[in-house]
Amino acid sequence: MTDPLSRTHAIALDAADPLRPLRNEFLIPRHNNNEQVYFCGNSLGLQPRGARAHVLQVLDKWAHEAVEGHFTGQAQWLTYHELVREPLARVVGALPSEVVAMNSLTANLHLMMVSFYRPTRERPAIIIEAGAFPSDRHAVESQIRFHGFDPATDLIELQPDREDGTFSREGLAKAFAQHGSRAALVLWPGIQYRTGQAFDLRHIARMAHAEGAVAGFDLAHAVGNVAVDLHDSQADFAVWCHYKYMNAGPGAVAGCFVHERHARTSRPRFAGWWGHQQETRFQMGPEFVPTPGADGWQLSNPPVLALAPLLASLELFDKAGGIDALRTKSLKLTGFLEALIQARVADTLQVVTPSDPAQRGCQLSLRVVGGRERGRELFEYLAAVGTLGDWREPDVIRISPAPLYNKFMDAYRFVEEVESWRGV
Repeated sequence: MTDPLSRTHAIALDAADPLRPLRNEFLIPRHNNNEQVYFCGNSLGLQPRGARAHVLQVLDKWAHEAVEGHFTGQAQWLTYHELVREPLARVVGALPSEVVAMNSLTANLHLMMVSFYRPTRERPAIIIEAGAFPSDRHAVESQIRFHGFDPATDLIELQPDREDGTFSREGLAKAFAQHGSRAALVLWPGIQYRTGQAFDLRHIARMAHAEGAVAGFDLAHAVGNVAVDLHDSQADFAVWCHYKYMNAGPGAVAGCFVHERHARTSRPRFAGWWGHQQETRFQMGPEFVPTPGADGWQLSNPPVLALAPLLASLELFDKAGGIDALRTKSLKLTGFLEALIQARVADTLQVVTPSDPAQRGCQLSLRVVGGRERGRELFEYLAAVGTLGDWREPDVIRISPAPLYNKFMDAYRFVEEVESWRGV
């Protein structure tokens, strides 16, 4: 019987992988004339081969039709953002009217907080996790100050209750009960960027709502990685980027979700003409009449060149059979990597990310036995031999096998290289 942690078994797993052909749909970086072992899809996804054609189509249309490109053909620019709406809704488990691709993640977060963070003297606070991604923390702190409150008392950063830096359900419930009466907004990650811990959005939203707070999510590390089922989660809003697991390129246009119960709302918002009711937008009237749904939070016309690579990537998600098919492979792929680490290099690497597959996505966050300096040594060695993860301070190496393009042999090679470094 084949050893389930052997090279032979890794090769067999790749041969049997129904998603194997999708790897050929991506451009794999080279290292010393070989394909790089790329584990940075949680930071920047690889380029889909189809992205160039979609971008060139826009450029050619611009060259040959100029302004008329807004109104001609299936890919007319006037409604270009609608081309990504339905496939994006499938990825995030939402109604098409609940999603829109626009702006950047933090810009969208601010737009959402204009509408959904409505602090009062009794409820001035925002709850986030301690160690949140800095951009989120900067955004919520600035919103608290903007409304005349003090982040020293009204930015509540929940500390993890487990020694490994992750949260238990019980710990979260206790913290929400303690602070919920002061909270206007709970802003929580779908997946915590440093530890890789995934959260049950429905559970978080239910706890927030039970305390009378709005439930919002930053899904930067979750969209395209795990099923987020946004509509059924009952989240009030969510924001995310598309340059990680969604492979839409550096600085890609971001995504936003607004639950259908807020499709028509009297909540205040920052308005722009592309959020105006579509039927009367070009009458150029002075009164703002918002389009129902997430589209009503748009400010400006779609960034067509930025949307083109996202369209190419979404075609591959559909070709894969959707997020559930990708998740099935991801569970096997990340599970295989974890099993290899535990069996062969457990004296070198500590896995920070929860071992329960329901509490993680693709990513495994790793600490090197011996401390930060040893961790940096290993990280730099891996990069030098063509195995690329990423480093997050103070001492975490993140390795994220993405099911659209990573192989089981990639996981095997990673552990081989750790063994080689350990033997140096």
